[in-house]
Amino acid sequence: MIYTVTLNPALDKSICVTNFTLDTVNRAESTRLEAGGKGINVSRITKKLGFTSKAIGILGGNSGKLIEEKLSAEGIDFEAVFCDGETRTNLKINDYKNNTFTDINESGFEVSNQTVGKTLDILLSKIKKDDIVVLAGSLPKGANEETYKNWISECKQRGAMVFLDADGIALEKGIEATPFFIKPNIDELSRLFKREFSNYEEIKSAAEILVNMGINTVAVTLGGDGAIIVTKDGAFKALAAPVEVKSTVGAGDSFVAAVAVATENKLTTEDTLQFAVAVSNAKVTAEGLEFPELSLVEKIKKSIEIKEI
Repeated sequence: MIYTVTLNPALDKSICVTNFTLDTVNRAESTRLEAGGKGINVSRITKKLGFTSKAIGILGGNSGKLIEEKLSAEGIDFEAVFCDGETRTNLKINDYKNNTFTDINESGFEVSNQTVGKTLDILLSKIKKDDIVVLAGSLPKGANEETYKNWISECKQRGAMVFLDADGIALEKGIEATPFFIKPNIDELSRLFKREFSNYEEIKSAAEILVNMGINTVAVTLGGDGAIIVTKDGAFKALAAPVEVKSTVGAGDSFVAAVAVATENKLTTEDTLQFAVAVSNAKVTAEGLEFPELSLVEKIKKSIEIKEI
């Protein structure tokens, strides 16, 4: 079973603006309002791929109730812990003419230790050996910076495989508990190692350091340049397929969902990478948090070549 956790969800408001320009009035051509947050997106894509998951998260206020309603309408199994305050709204400004995608993310509500603890208790009451737990996204204000680290340890004690998709201090602390899988993008990897990377070999070397710490699988997503995946048994790269990008929202979450599904179905490392890149590539062809027909994933997958690094 796949479980996803989103401690800091959001309403994602996507606005299409042609020739988006700073310091002037811009006219929106279309607007979308969707339930967002990295873990929620992973559950959404898991469902689109034909598999099941259980999503757990913290919500607040009228925005939180709206998220709950939207997820229910989508048929996503979501269990919420409500707190004081209002769930944040994240603004996505998409300019297709200039191929720019600008995100403005609010920080959101502040949580208490009691709320975080209650959410963890719900998760621990459900998981069992060999389940997959995806901890994804930023930590809300008020949460201890070692929250993910502590949750990883608790889940591992129950035999679960923990996927961590985070940034900054949450990622730094989280990897100390050696999750099963992490997926930094290239910018997040640079922040983690406090250096820039210029080629696949350098990225591979950094990922190998993390694998040698005890993390089973490290994937680094590279946007239009594809991704690499590293385990103790080897390292592989895959180039992204040439597709028309309509929205980058959820691309990384799609990659994580695909790896979770592949892991649950015991795919090889090479097949996992090929599938994850295909799912991520397919996602960017759809607007907002929509996902295209699965036939597109299969078509893209056939064009993706996997090479050992």
